[in-house]
Amino acid sequence: MERLFSLAGQTAVITGAAGHLCGCMAAGIAQAGANVVLFDRDADAVSRGVAAIQSNGGRAIGAVGDVRDRTVHERALAEALAKFGSVDTLINGAGINAPTPFLEITEDEWNKIIGVHLTGTLLGCQVFGAQMLQQGRGSIMNMSSASSGPPLSRAFTYSVAKSGVKNLTQNLAREWAHQGVRVNALRPGFFPTEWSREHFIDEDRGRAILGHTPMGRYGEPEELLGAVIWLASPAASFVTGAEIQVDGGFTCMTI
Repeated sequence: MERLFSLAGQTAVITGAAGHLCGCMAAGIAQAGANVVLFDRDADAVSRGVAAIQSNGGRAIGAVGDVRDRTVHERALAEALAKFGSVDTLINGAGINAPTPFLEITEDEWNKIIGVHLTGTLLGCQVFGAQMLQQGRGSIMNMSSASSGPPLSRAFTYSVAKSGVKNLTQNLAREWAHQGVRVNALRPGFFPTEWSREHFIDEDRGRAILGHTPMGRYGEPEELLGAVIWLASPAASFVTGAEIQVDGGFTCMTI
Protein backbone atom coordinates (compact mmCIF):
# COMPACT_ATOMS: atom_id res chain seq x y z
CA MET A 1 0.00 0.00 0.00
CA GLU A 2 2.88 2.37 0.70
CA ARG A 3 4.23 1.88 -2.83
CA LEU A 4 0.76 2.29 -4.33
CA PHE A 5 0.27 5.78 -2.86
CA SER A 6 3.88 6.91 -2.71
CA LEU A 7 5.00 10.07 -4.51
CA ALA A 8 8.69 9.49 -3.72
CA GLY A 9 10.88 10.57 -6.61
CA GLN A 10 8.09 12.41 -8.40
CA THR A 11 8.06 16.11 -9.19
CA ALA A 12 4.88 18.18 -8.95
CA VAL A 13 4.30 21.67 -10.34
CA ILE A 14 1.50 23.66 -8.71
CA THR A 15 0.23 26.95 -10.12
CA GLY A 16 -1.46 29.31 -7.70
CA ALA A 17 0.76 27.77 -5.03
CA ALA A 18 0.60 30.89 -2.85
CA GLY A 19 -3.17 30.48 -2.49
CA HIS A 20 -5.35 29.10 0.29
CA LEU A 21 -5.91 25.65 -1.20
CA CYS A 22 -2.93 25.18 -3.48
CA GLY A 23 -0.46 26.18 -0.78
CA CYS A 24 -1.83 23.37 1.36
CA MET A 25 -1.61 20.99 -1.61
CA ALA A 26 2.03 21.90 -2.17
CA ALA A 27 2.91 21.20 1.46
CA GLY A 28 0.96 17.93 1.47
CA ILE A 29 2.51 16.65 -1.74
CA ALA A 30 5.95 17.44 -0.37
CA GLN A 31 5.14 15.48 2.79
CA ALA A 32 4.11 12.55 0.57
CA GLY A 33 7.64 12.51 -0.85
CA ALA A 34 7.44 14.56 -4.05
CA ASN A 35 9.68 17.37 -5.17
CA VAL A 36 7.57 20.51 -5.54
CA VAL A 37 7.69 23.56 -7.81
CA LEU A 38 5.61 26.39 -6.34
CA PHE A 39 4.41 28.57 -9.22
CA ASP A 40 2.70 31.87 -8.43
CA ARG A 41 3.00 35.57 -9.24
CA ASP A 42 3.43 36.48 -5.55
CA ALA A 43 7.20 36.21 -5.13
CA ASP A 44 7.19 36.72 -1.36
CA ALA A 45 4.55 34.06 -0.78
CA VAL A 46 6.41 31.64 -3.05
CA SER A 47 9.60 32.18 -1.05
CA ARG A 48 7.76 31.55 2.21
CA GLY A 49 6.19 28.37 0.84
CA VAL A 50 9.50 27.02 -0.43
CA ALA A 51 11.17 27.78 2.90
CA ALA A 52 8.39 26.07 4.86
CA ILE A 53 8.66 22.89 2.78
CA GLN A 54 12.46 22.86 3.03
CA SER A 55 12.34 23.40 6.79
CA ASN A 56 10.27 20.21 7.06
CA GLY A 57 12.83 18.23 5.08
CA GLY A 58 11.15 18.53 1.68
CA ARG A 59 12.56 19.56 -1.68
CA ALA A 60 11.06 22.63 -3.34
CA ILE A 61 11.84 25.49 -5.67
CA GLY A 62 9.85 28.53 -6.73
CA ALA A 63 8.72 29.81 -10.13
CA VAL A 64 7.41 33.36 -10.18
CA GLY A 65 5.17 34.81 -12.87
CA ASP A 66 1.72 35.16 -14.44
CA VAL A 67 0.07 31.95 -15.65
CA ARG A 68 -1.28 33.84 -18.68
CA ASP A 69 2.28 34.13 -20.03
CA ARG A 70 3.54 31.07 -21.93
CA THR A 71 7.18 32.04 -21.41
CA VAL A 72 6.70 31.84 -17.64
CA HIS A 73 5.44 28.26 -17.96
CA GLU A 74 8.37 27.41 -20.20
CA ARG A 75 10.83 28.89 -17.73
CA ALA A 76 9.22 26.99 -14.85
CA LEU A 77 9.46 23.74 -16.84
CA ALA A 78 13.13 24.35 -17.61
CA GLU A 79 13.88 25.07 -13.95
CA ALA A 80 11.98 21.96 -12.80
CA LEU A 81 13.85 19.74 -15.26
CA ALA A 82 17.21 21.25 -14.37
CA LYS A 83 16.63 20.72 -10.64
CA PHE A 84 14.63 17.50 -10.51
CA GLY A 85 14.87 15.85 -13.94
CA SER A 86 11.17 15.31 -14.69
CA VAL A 87 7.66 16.65 -14.19
CA ASP A 88 5.22 13.97 -13.12
CA THR A 89 2.27 15.95 -11.77
CA LEU A 90 0.79 19.32 -12.69
CA ILE A 91 -1.91 21.06 -10.67
CA ASN A 92 -3.42 24.03 -12.50
CA GLY A 93 -4.72 25.89 -9.49
CA ALA A 94 -4.24 29.60 -10.16
CA GLY A 95 -7.50 31.52 -9.89
CA ILE A 96 -9.24 34.83 -9.26
CA ASN A 97 -12.87 35.84 -8.85
CA ALA A 98 -15.18 38.85 -8.64
CA PRO A 99 -18.78 39.31 -7.42
CA THR A 100 -19.67 41.84 -10.13
CA PRO A 101 -23.34 41.83 -11.28
CA PHE A 102 -23.67 40.62 -14.87
CA LEU A 103 -24.58 43.93 -16.51
CA GLU A 104 -21.64 45.63 -14.79
CA ILE A 105 -18.92 43.17 -15.86
CA THR A 106 -16.31 44.97 -17.92
CA GLU A 107 -14.39 43.38 -20.76
CA ASP A 108 -11.19 43.86 -18.79
CA GLU A 109 -12.56 41.97 -15.79
CA TRP A 110 -13.99 39.23 -18.02
CA ASN A 111 -10.70 38.78 -19.89
CA LYS A 112 -8.67 38.75 -16.70
CA ILE A 113 -10.73 36.05 -14.97
CA ILE A 114 -11.09 33.93 -18.12
CA GLY A 115 -7.39 34.41 -18.77
CA VAL A 116 -6.18 33.23 -15.37
CA HIS A 117 -8.51 30.24 -15.12
CA LEU A 118 -8.90 29.06 -18.69
CA THR A 119 -5.91 30.40 -20.62
CA GLY A 120 -3.63 29.67 -17.65
CA THR A 121 -4.89 26.08 -17.58
CA LEU A 122 -4.51 25.75 -21.35
CA LEU A 123 -0.91 26.97 -21.26
CA GLY A 124 -0.01 24.76 -18.31
CA CYS A 125 -1.44 21.72 -20.07
CA GLN A 126 0.35 22.56 -23.30
CA VAL A 127 3.79 23.28 -21.85
CA PHE A 128 3.96 20.67 -19.09
CA GLY A 129 1.74 18.23 -20.95
CA ALA A 130 4.20 18.16 -23.86
CA GLN A 131 6.94 17.14 -21.43
CA MET A 132 4.73 14.42 -19.95
CA LEU A 133 3.92 13.07 -23.39
CA GLN A 134 7.62 12.92 -24.14
CA GLN A 135 8.18 11.02 -20.88
CA GLY A 136 5.22 8.72 -21.58
CA ARG A 137 3.69 9.38 -18.17
CA GLY A 138 2.12 12.12 -16.10
CA SER A 139 -0.89 13.25 -14.10
CA ILE A 140 -2.58 16.61 -14.64
CA MET A 141 -5.14 17.97 -12.19
CA ASN A 142 -7.15 21.01 -13.22
CA MET A 143 -9.10 22.94 -10.61
CA SER A 144 -12.79 22.78 -11.40
CA SER A 145 -15.40 24.05 -8.95
CA ALA A 146 -18.87 23.49 -7.58
CA SER A 147 -19.62 26.36 -9.97
CA SER A 148 -18.63 24.46 -13.12
CA GLY A 149 -22.28 23.51 -13.52
CA PRO A 150 -24.92 24.30 -12.48
CA PRO A 151 -23.36 27.74 -11.93
CA LEU A 152 -23.29 29.53 -8.62
CA SER A 153 -24.75 33.01 -8.24
CA ARG A 154 -22.49 36.06 -7.76
CA ALA A 155 -19.65 34.41 -9.70
CA PHE A 156 -20.70 34.73 -13.34
CA THR A 157 -17.34 34.92 -15.14
CA TYR A 158 -15.73 32.49 -12.71
CA SER A 159 -18.50 29.96 -13.38
CA VAL A 160 -18.09 30.29 -17.14
CA ALA A 161 -14.34 29.77 -16.78
CA LYS A 162 -14.71 26.71 -14.56
CA SER A 163 -17.18 25.16 -17.00
CA GLY A 164 -14.51 25.58 -19.67
CA VAL A 165 -11.85 24.01 -17.44
CA LYS A 166 -14.05 20.96 -16.97
CA ASN A 167 -14.56 20.60 -20.72
CA LEU A 168 -10.85 21.10 -21.44
CA THR A 169 -10.06 18.39 -18.89
CA GLN A 170 -12.36 15.86 -20.53
CA ASN A 171 -11.04 16.68 -24.00
CA LEU A 172 -7.41 16.18 -22.99
CA ALA A 173 -8.21 13.01 -21.06
CA ARG A 174 -9.61 11.54 -24.28
CA GLU A 175 -6.69 12.77 -26.39
CA TRP A 176 -3.85 11.63 -24.15
CA ALA A 177 -5.15 8.50 -22.40
CA HIS A 178 -3.30 6.10 -24.72
CA GLN A 179 -0.04 8.03 -24.26
CA GLY A 180 0.28 7.56 -20.51
CA VAL A 181 -0.89 11.03 -19.45
CA ARG A 182 -3.94 11.23 -17.20
CA VAL A 183 -6.00 14.42 -16.96
CA ASN A 184 -8.56 14.89 -14.21
CA ALA A 185 -10.32 17.73 -12.42
CA LEU A 186 -10.80 18.46 -8.75
CA ARG A 187 -14.21 19.91 -7.88
CA PRO A 188 -13.95 21.50 -4.43
CA GLY A 189 -17.03 22.68 -2.61
CA PHE A 190 -16.82 25.62 -0.21
CA PHE A 191 -13.43 26.20 1.41
CA PRO A 192 -13.80 29.87 2.42
CA THR A 193 -10.92 32.31 2.47
CA GLU A 194 -10.93 35.71 4.14
CA TRP A 195 -11.53 37.26 0.72
CA SER A 196 -14.52 35.04 -0.10
CA ARG A 197 -16.06 35.68 3.30
CA GLU A 198 -15.76 39.40 2.68
CA HIS A 199 -17.03 39.43 -0.93
CA PHE A 200 -19.27 36.38 -1.32
CA ILE A 201 -20.41 34.76 1.90
CA ASP A 202 -22.58 37.04 3.97
CA GLU A 203 -24.78 35.66 6.72
CA ASP A 204 -27.71 34.75 4.46
CA ARG A 205 -25.53 33.17 1.81
CA GLY A 206 -23.62 31.22 4.45
CA ARG A 207 -26.87 29.72 5.71
CA ALA A 208 -27.87 28.82 2.15
CA ILE A 209 -24.53 27.13 1.45
CA LEU A 210 -24.51 25.08 4.63
CA GLY A 211 -28.18 24.23 4.16
CA HIS A 212 -27.27 22.80 0.74
CA THR A 213 -24.27 20.88 2.10
CA PRO A 214 -25.32 17.57 3.68
CA MET A 215 -22.33 17.59 6.02
CA GLY A 216 -23.47 20.99 7.25
CA ARG A 217 -20.02 22.61 7.35
CA TYR A 218 -17.27 24.14 5.21
CA GLY A 219 -14.25 22.17 4.05
CA GLU A 220 -10.75 22.46 5.45
CA PRO A 221 -7.87 22.69 2.93
CA GLU A 222 -6.27 19.50 4.28
CA GLU A 223 -9.39 17.59 3.26
CA LEU A 224 -8.37 17.94 -0.40
CA LEU A 225 -5.05 16.19 0.11
CA GLY A 226 -6.38 12.63 -0.06
CA ALA A 227 -7.83 13.18 -3.52
CA VAL A 228 -4.73 15.06 -4.71
CA ILE A 229 -2.25 12.43 -3.53
CA TRP A 230 -4.44 9.64 -4.91
CA LEU A 231 -4.68 11.25 -8.37
CA ALA A 232 -0.92 11.83 -8.45
CA SER A 233 -0.07 8.31 -7.33
CA PRO A 234 0.02 4.91 -9.06
CA ALA A 235 -3.20 4.10 -7.21
CA ALA A 236 -5.11 6.20 -9.77
CA SER A 237 -3.44 4.67 -12.84
CA PHE A 238 -6.82 3.90 -14.52
CA VAL A 239 -8.46 7.23 -13.63
CA THR A 240 -8.70 9.89 -16.32
CA GLY A 241 -11.38 12.35 -17.45
CA ALA A 242 -12.94 12.37 -13.97
CA GLU A 243 -14.18 15.33 -11.98
CA ILE A 244 -13.55 14.42 -8.35
CA GLN A 245 -15.97 16.08 -5.94
CA VAL A 246 -14.68 17.07 -2.51
CA ASP A 247 -17.64 19.08 -1.31
CA GLY A 248 -19.33 17.54 1.71
CA GLY A 249 -22.15 16.34 -0.55
CA PHE A 250 -23.00 19.79 -2.03
CA THR A 251 -23.26 18.49 -5.60
CA CYS A 252 -25.66 15.65 -4.76
CA MET A 253 -28.08 17.85 -2.78
CA THR A 254 -31.50 18.81 -4.12
CA ILE A 255 -34.33 19.24 -1.59
